[in-house]
Amino acid sequence: MTTRKKQEGATIVEFALVLLIYLTFVLGIIDFSRMLWTWNAANEATRWGARVAVVCDRGAGVVLSRMRTFLPQLTAANVVVDWYDAAGNISAACTAASCSAVNVRIVNLDYQWVSPVAGAAAAVAPIPMPGFSTYLPREIMGQDPGSPAVCS
Repeated sequence: MTTRKKQEGATIVEFALVLLIYLTFVLGIIDFSRMLWTWNAANEATRWGARVAVVCDRGAGVVLSRMRTFLPQLTAANVVVDWYDAAGNISAACTAASCSAVNVRIVNLDYQWVSPVAGAAAAVAPIPMPGFSTYLPREIMGQDPGSPAVCS
């Protein structure tokens, strides 16, 4: 009888320890999945930003607003849009008629962990993600007969 009384709380303590490890593992899987989703969304945002840039008139604001549909945390500091002239040089002065291509890049994008899997130091410090880039040749800048909503 006394042995049973001594072990009454042991099951709850064991359950709490196992639950802590289990929840850390599950939260780690969820957080890693979020990171992969963010990675994929950044890749898709870059692709869509390049598509908007080659179809619409020059303007990084339109590109950024369309890219934010995939990654709302993007800012003007994260998105670089380079237009190329006919010679293949980056040109700030090319027009819809003279631009030959565009390169849209995402730079300095950080991923913030939310689960305690990586430890307290990693949970506070963001993890830098790689740069994403998409290069497309110019199409019909300023007019898309298939979808006028792309540029608005």
